[in-house]
Amino acid sequence: MASKWVLGKRVVTQGVKSARVALPIIIKPARTLWNEIIGFLFIVMAIFPFGSSVVRTARHYNGDTGSLLKMIMGGFFALVLGSYGISSFLRARKISRS
Repeated sequence: MASKWVLGKRVVTQGVKSARVALPIIIKPARTLWNEIIGFLFIVMAIFPFGSSVVRTARHYNGDTGSLLKMIMGGFFALVLGSYGISSFLRARKISRS
């Protein structure tokens, strides 16, 4: 009859083996979903606050430097956030294909 210590060691060993198999199956889709959610949020932030601000300022542009600076800065931030969003979607695609 095996001692309780040996049985406990087997249970732990089998648990570790099971975790090594199960965790990658769970983590891969979770990472893909995380990157897709983050990409969506960055693109939404690029479009609504910054993109709409640029469009609104361009409609009411009257030639002053403040409006021009506001359009340039808003466009820059929209471009940066949009590029982060697109790169996050591409990273999610890369993860799901590996």
